[in-house]
Amino acid sequence: MSAPKRKDSIRERQSLVRQNIRLARTRWPSELVPCSLSILRRLTREYGFSLAAGEILLLNGGWYVTAGGLLRLARENRCRGILTHPVSKLCDVESRRWVFRASVYESPGSKGFVGYGDADPSNVSPLVRGAEMRVAETRAVNRALRKAYGMGLCSVEELGWPLADDPSRREPRQETTSIKQNGPGNGQPRLRDRLCLLIRQHQLDPTLVKLYAADFCGTQTLREASRDLVESFINNLAEWAAKDRDGLLCHLNGYAQPKETKS
Repeated sequence: MSAPKRKDSIRERQSLVRQNIRLARTRWPSELVPCSLSILRRLTREYGFSLAAGEILLLNGGWYVTAGGLLRLARENRCRGILTHPVSKLCDVESRRWVFRASVYESPGSKGFVGYGDADPSNVSPLVRGAEMRVAETRAVNRALRKAYGMGLCSVEELGWPLADDPSRREPRQETTSIKQNGPGNGQPRLRDRLCLLIRQHQLDPTLVKLYAADFCGTQTLREASRDLVESFINNLAEWAAKDRDGLLCHLNGYAQPKETKS
């Protein structure tokens, strides 16, 4: 009796794969690359994520799960419960800094999978300023759920807010890279900001990324590279980080050792 249900489930997943592929091509026609579609197929088959339901998103060439997608996954897997509480010694009410601990109990007798999340005015969107406590709790829950269900995909809500995209915080500040604007100033994200966001999202070493970028562009420094070369590098970095972060880290670590000068 269980076989027909299993077949129906497979057919439904195959239908969802086709639906997600069509929708992704419509939403992100210029960002999709073959590996992006391959990852989308795998995520759909393995977890049943739906683009139409907003359960996953493509950002700068990488896929990210949302809180809605994780909660739906937990519900379908009959999660037994989620407990959260603030970590008092790490919280500061006056500065609106909050740190939460979440425990996910995915099965009877489970000892729980623990995740922590923090939020303060510097790493949340202006749209949710004043709600840092809720953001911190959501981030903690997302991280615990990802651990419980073996989800290597980072969640959207865990991403820190890129300060350069916040008009209220555009005073001069220390950048993680020395790239100039490299952008037309027409309201589109600047290349420097896209690169900074990639570095933060995938927890990359900015110094090693800068060295790799100069090598990729064939220039002594990244400042000397043309906009087209920098954009090509960023697209390559986003694709590699999404497809094989471990391989990218291994490649970047190669720049930590001084290279021999070529004759």
